[in-house]
Amino acid sequence: MGAGGRMNETATKRDVFKHVPVEKPPFGIADLKKAIPPHCFKRSLSTSFYYLIRDLCAIFSLYYIANNYIYHLPQPFSFLAWPAYWILQGSIMVGLWNIVHDCGHHGFSDYPWLDDTIGLIFHSLVLTPYFSFKYSHRTHHANTSSLEKDENWVPKLKNDTWFVEVLMNPVGNLMMLAFRLVFGYPGYFMFNLHGRIYKGFPSHFNPLGPIFNDSERAQIWLSDAGVVAVLYGLYRIGNKTGFQWLLYMYGYPLVVMCMFFMLFTYLNHNHPSVAHYDSREWDWLRGALATVDRDYGILNTIFHDEPNAHVVHHLFSAIPHYHIVEATQAVKPVLGEYYNYDDTPIFKAIVRETKNCLFIEEDPEKKGIYWFSK
Repeated sequence: MGAGGRMNETATKRDVFKHVPVEKPPFGIADLKKAIPPHCFKRSLSTSFYYLIRDLCAIFSLYYIANNYIYHLPQPFSFLAWPAYWILQGSIMVGLWNIVHDCGHHGFSDYPWLDDTIGLIFHSLVLTPYFSFKYSHRTHHANTSSLEKDENWVPKLKNDTWFVEVLMNPVGNLMMLAFRLVFGYPGYFMFNLHGRIYKGFPSHFNPLGPIFNDSERAQIWLSDAGVVAVLYGLYRIGNKTGFQWLLYMYGYPLVVMCMFFMLFTYLNHNHPSVAHYDSREWDWLRGALATVDRDYGILNTIFHDEPNAHVVHHLFSAIPHYHIVEATQAVKPVLGEYYNYDDTPIFKAIVRETKNCLFIEEDPEKKGIYWFSK
């Protein structure tokens, strides 16, 4: 169920800067589906709840240890114990987030109302507007790598990037990386940072905004109410226990969760070898294939394999996370050179991509196709 860092250990080494194929592939989505064992498409309510409860138990156990032991440690031991808690708790929260992300794809159970109920509750608990993300994320999956319509990580054209000269140096790269990791998550949901350009105010918290259509607006209000209710609860807890306690127990782990989220979503969609397409060339299959699987080691299992099996997730988004590695292994022979996997160590990869994926330029020989350019 969890392959850790072993899922792609037999992958053929290649030049990570070599462009992947952009010609229309010789296979279709039906061929890929046929290659995947049928049970991979089946949702198991008991299995989904097992992972949900397992993550909740891990989160509560870490909280119990921190509240009863770490909180009372003398210095300098607390200086080591607290960051360890924040990183561990934040990592588990990413896994919980990804389980709830399955709910938005109707991959948790056979009951849409149950998926949405669980999604609303648990995404609200980590200050994520569930329905808002569900609908914008649906648009992302429907238009991946489209310069005009994609919702996430839409790259800038060189001519549109006034900040290129500022960022094309080590200091600028470091500033961009720090900003992206620290402010990217709230910036995306509040202001659609790194997202598609809209007229109006494209906030995930704005029910009247251009991201959503009229049939969705009532549920956006509901998402906002869920986040506001949790914020009010946190305020009451802070008043009772002290806001430093709340920050240590919940705030810093939430920051770690947000940073990990930005890290793996950025690395899944930004790579020197993948193309972006404008309306002249874009089609759904090639867009879905313009994603990258990465290896996060033990975090693959903690994150429920979402970042290391992201290509298949874009091809068949309703496959539950506990089948996604098996599905990836099944389609790799069919995908061939169209499958993009990079096992570069994550720290090295994020530094490299921050440096090399600042903007895109059109292929001089293939109009409508764009590549990241140094």
